[in-house]
Amino acid sequence: MPGTRVTIKDLAKRMNLSVSTISRALHNHPSIGEKTTAEVWKLAKQMGYFPNTVASNLRRRKTNMIGVIVPRIDIAFHSHVISGVEEVAYKMGYNVTIYQSRDSYEREVAITGILQTNMVAGIIACLALETINCSHFARFNSLKVPLVFYDRVSNDLEASKVIIDDFEAASRVTQHLINIGCMRIAHIAGCQTTSIFSARLEGYKAALLKNGLPFDANLVCCANDLSYEEGARCAKKLMKLSEMPDGLFCANDYTAIGAIQVIKKANLKIPEDIAVAGFSNYPVSTIIEPALTTIDDRAVEMGKTAARMLIRQIEERDINIASETVVIKTDLIIRDSTRRETVID
Repeated sequence: MPGTRVTIKDLAKRMNLSVSTISRALHNHPSIGEKTTAEVWKLAKQMGYFPNTVASNLRRRKTNMIGVIVPRIDIAFHSHVISGVEEVAYKMGYNVTIYQSRDSYEREVAITGILQTNMVAGIIACLALETINCSHFARFNSLKVPLVFYDRVSNDLEASKVIIDDFEAASRVTQHLINIGCMRIAHIAGCQTTSIFSARLEGYKAALLKNGLPFDANLVCCANDLSYEEGARCAKKLMKLSEMPDGLFCANDYTAIGAIQVIKKANLKIPEDIAVAGFSNYPVSTIIEPALTTIDDRAVEMGKTAARMLIRQIEERDINIASETVVIKTDLIIRDSTRRETVID
């Protein structure tokens, strides 16, 4: 019947051979002669047969599929991580299936259930902004399914992690703003229940303290989702202060760009009046005028590292591999948004 999947039984019936013989021939088993194997493969191609990998996986309880959970695919950082994961996985014979939680805890829990049902070989995940309780990931430890977190990670579960030093990177970019003469530096912060954004806030505070500058809570504006719109909202709020900031460090590039647009509309000069720096080195940071100073968190390398760690755990699962944490080195990229003539070393 047209549209009906061709099975091994169909091949066996056509060739008047047993199902087991056909199966072994399709797996190039040495017990089947070369001539018979070639004939089976030829007929399989003619009839449009392809293996039922789902059924095979159920029998072997093994797949070559890696599940990747990202908060949002439309954020450049996560799309770059995915590129890194796929590059390594493809070279090592693994396929990648991608799910996005859209920063929803409920959706993330549902995805882990789907991945458990599909019996993926391993999982790479970045936690949703709403996620505080990570118990839904614990099931994979009990099932001995390797798990690697990246960027937003759980410190409550035994799992490998790939991260950057957000505290150090934030401190470094704040120090750069101080070095170019900024004395009143504001910060557009991310959700403070998420460890990476709280670490960036603390890094900002530490740089101020190190340089004898006071911390002013009025200079910190928390953004809900670190979008362009949130960056613009926070910039408008900061510019209404009786004493405006002369420097601005943003927890990501999107908020920095939203802020730049507001600052320019107010006829203020960047970086002369307000120097602006972001975080993550999104592609748009080179397009905005002026080009944005930012932290390159090397997202592709983070994805590659996570994939290598996971596949090693998958392929050496009989060996007791201890969970590990890898810290990816970041770089401060200085562009025109903070390029002032006078720089203090």
